[in-house]
Order: sequence, then structure tokens, then C-alpha cells
Amino acid sequence: MVPMTSVGLAGGGVVPSPADARPQSQPHDQVAGGGVVPSPADAVAQGVGPWPGGPQQWPRDDNGDVDPRFDVELLTHGDQRNVIDRYRYWTMDAIVADLDEHRHPLHIAIENWHHDFNIGSVVRTANAFAVAEVHIVGKRRWNRRGAMVTDRYQHIRHHEDAQAFAQWAQDNGLTVIGIDNIDGSVPIEGFAFPRASVLVFGQESTGLTQPMQEVSQSVVHITQYGSTRSMNAGAAAAIAMHAWVVQHIPTPGQ
Repeated sequence: MVPMTSVGLAGGGVVPSPADARPQSQPHDQVAGGGVVPSPADAVAQGVGPWPGGPQQWPRDDNGDVDPRFDVELLTHGDQRNVIDRYRYWTMDAIVADLDEHRHPLHIAIENWHHDFNIGSVVRTANAFAVAEVHIVGKRRWNRRGAMVTDRYQHIRHHEDAQAFAQWAQDNGLTVIGIDNIDGSVPIEGFAFPRASVLVFGQESTGLTQPMQEVSQSVVHITQYGSTRSMNAGAAAAIAMHAWVVQHIPTPGQ
């Protein structure tokens, strides 16, 4: 367990198919700006079959060719990936390009010295919040199991150590916010996150290393009320990312 660790995309020129052609496996409200309001079905249904109507109904551009955003194999055989309906049948490159149009200026970093299983979970959550980049500090190889292949859609950058990471952050105008419950840390509940921030999380059980603490402009913790002195690093990362989003990103539909 972490010592409270680190409180730390659509092109034009397309001839649309009938409105009801695209199968809907995960109903939700798609809001301009990229926000998605999930419905209970999101937790149950995943995957859709071949595009209804066959090739004659496939989405095409003004020249009659298959819309380049779409993958012919997926249109033919179905799409079982864990993606929102907007991206059903899209190629991976098309999804990444579309996401790049509305990623947030938030960055996430996590120290990787012991092949922590939490890193994959953090990457998956970062994808859910459209984080600009995830930074792996330390060992280059990391545990991808918890990412559930979301790392294919997320920009990931590696840094050898805390100093190299801090220099990159400084060069790119990012404030480094460490997240851990150490002496001198401040509660997340009243903390004003700079918009251009990088939230840094330590390893499960050890938290932020001393070098990472030293390069952090602030260190923030999540206030707890139970008997445990720590929470799962992946859970803490989700809480911290959401705290930043609440402060800087309008709520979809409002």
C-alpha cells in the first residue's frame, strides 16, 4: 500500500450512413468538448458486431471511398474494444488523432522502480481523463496489465530519474505537484491546482522518493477518515486527476 501515495478527438467530408446504422453498445451523452456522461450500460456491454447493412452501408467520404478513420477489418467483423461509441470501428491512429484535438494540459508522472502493478491502472485513468501525457520515471519497462491496452491511445514519455523529469517539466512550463502524505504536505481539498500541472505519484508502499519530493513545487495529500494510513496508489491517482478536472474542465452538459 502506498503511504497515501501521491494524492498525485473528427474529420469532415463524410457521407453519413443512416442515423441508426452504428450499433450502440454503450449509450451515453456525447457533449461538445469531449466529455462523455456514461450510463449504467457502460459497465455491462462491450463490443459490437459487423457494421449493419454490410459494405453498402459503410461510412464513406465524398469520393465514395471508405472513410479513412474507419478500419475495414472492424467494419467487417465487429469491434470488441473497450472504447466509447464515438470511436467504434475507428482505427487506432484515428482515435489517437481525434483525442489529440482535445487533450487536457494535465500531465501525470509515476515513479517506476519496482515494476509497480498500479502503473497500468494509472495509465488507464489518465486515458479516461484525456491527460496530455503520462511520464514513467525510472525503469523504462513497466507493468502494462492494468492499462487494459489504453496505453495504445495515450502518449507516454520516459525519464531516467527525477532530475531529468524535473528539467523536462520546467522546459515545458509545467508545475510539478507531488502527491503523498508526508510532513509538510497540504490537503487536496483546498489546494488550487495550476492548470499546467504534472501530478507525480510514487510507488506502492514507498511513496515519493526523496529526489522526487525535492523537485516538487508542492506536495498534496488526500484526507482520510478511516483506520488505514494509506490507500491504493491507483485509487489515489484517480482522485487527484478528478480534483484537477473539477477545477479546470467544465462539466459536460452544463
